Amino acid sequence: MQFSSDLDHQLNGYGLTTAHILYRIPDFVSVLQTYVWQDYDQAPDFPVMRRFLRFWEASLDGALHSVRYSHQRLIGPNEWRRVDGEFKLN
Repeated sequence: MQFSSDLDHQLNGYGLTTAHILYRIPDFVSVLQTYVWQDYDQAPDFPVMRRFLRFWEASLDGALHSVRYSHQRLIGPNEWRRVDGEFKLN
């Protein structure tokens, strides 16, 4: 049986990470713009979010002002169990 990659990530300890990014518009540096990023990542190091922020700083013109983030594990180890039977209702 093959699980989807999202479910597989969740079973391996990944959770949903949301980053609220404020950055400066290149032509108007006194104006801040908002960008919301979301992906599955692992706390407390957040390698996926850090890779995205490194890409941003290397490839995009808008300088980062601040990043606020939240993280929530969607499935914990005690919330998942195998079911061996099923009920059919007519």
